[in-house]
Amino acid sequence: MAEEPDPEAPRDSSEWLFSFGVIADIQYADLEDGYNFQRNRRRYYRHSLRHLQSAIEEWNKEGIVPCCVLQLGDVIDGYNAQCKTSEKSLELVMDAFQLLQVPVHHTWGNHEFYNFSRDYLTNSKLNTKFLEDRIMHHPETVPSENYYAYHFVPFPEFRFILLDAYDLSILGIDQSSPRYQQCLKILKEHNPNAELNSPQGLCEPQFVQFNGGFSQDQLNWLNDVLKFSDINQEKVVIVSHIPIYPEASDSVCLAWNYREALEVIWSHKCVVCFLAGHTHDGGYSEDPSGVHHVDLEGVIETAPDSQAFGTVHVYSDKMVLKGRGRVPDRIMNYKKELL
Repeated sequence: MAEEPDPEAPRDSSEWLFSFGVIADIQYADLEDGYNFQRNRRRYYRHSLRHLQSAIEEWNKEGIVPCCVLQLGDVIDGYNAQCKTSEKSLELVMDAFQLLQVPVHHTWGNHEFYNFSRDYLTNSKLNTKFLEDRIMHHPETVPSENYYAYHFVPFPEFRFILLDAYDLSILGIDQSSPRYQQCLKILKEHNPNAELNSPQGLCEPQFVQFNGGFSQDQLNWLNDVLKFSDINQEKVVIVSHIPIYPEASDSVCLAWNYREALEVIWSHKCVVCFLAGHTHDGGYSEDPSGVHHVDLEGVIETAPDSQAFGTVHVYSDKMVLKGRGRVPDRIMNYKKELL
């Protein structure tokens, strides 16, 4: 087990434990290439599926196959809803994932909600909550059915937590519901623009329709899980479609209440990494409490001659991201109190 899986990783006395794959913002659609909303970045709608298939082929043939893959949200593009091809496109993407030799944990992003209702997603193959870990005699660590979040243990003394970044959102829910009205009120209190996807003139530009946030109920649950991990000396990786740390992300792509999420995380010592997508550009920063924030580059804006995915090799004292194509390599050392 101590043998390192990656010949390019730094060779020292640390012990390799396990590896996992990461990929974000595939946004497949059977369309010609286009551009983002600002029309300054090209999007490769058809080729994104080929990028996914290539990533799966590489993961399957790695010397040591990752224990799982984290899909960070937006598997198909919102254009599918306009073209009435949402189910067909999702089926093509899920067929590709079927060829992967290890489990996939799916996070939900804004494009999932452009295509499907929350109820539909709950009953779809994008709901991987069945892979969760249930902690005996700790009912407070069981998530509510009101949001899509769960935690699992990929390796002893490591816990991964998937968060629902659209728990507070006007996307994917019935417009006549109290929940929709509550979220619309929050959004309009911070965004007076007629176009709610526009951050123009906003003091807090994250309050746009394509973002969302975490309910207090979900944050309380996260706090309870992190308490358990602190007590049991676990290292924790948190996964979300939307990033929460401004230094690692464009400010318009942050979760609505990112400060509250950071406050919960910073009150615990166990969190080592926060993985997100959503920005497409990618980003990285280590925050003052030693948490590494990684925003993965999006597949959708990756040219056909490149790639955008990675494998994270987990060691006893650090995590090493081995990126492909647009995703750079990163060495993320654990804070001293966790060693």
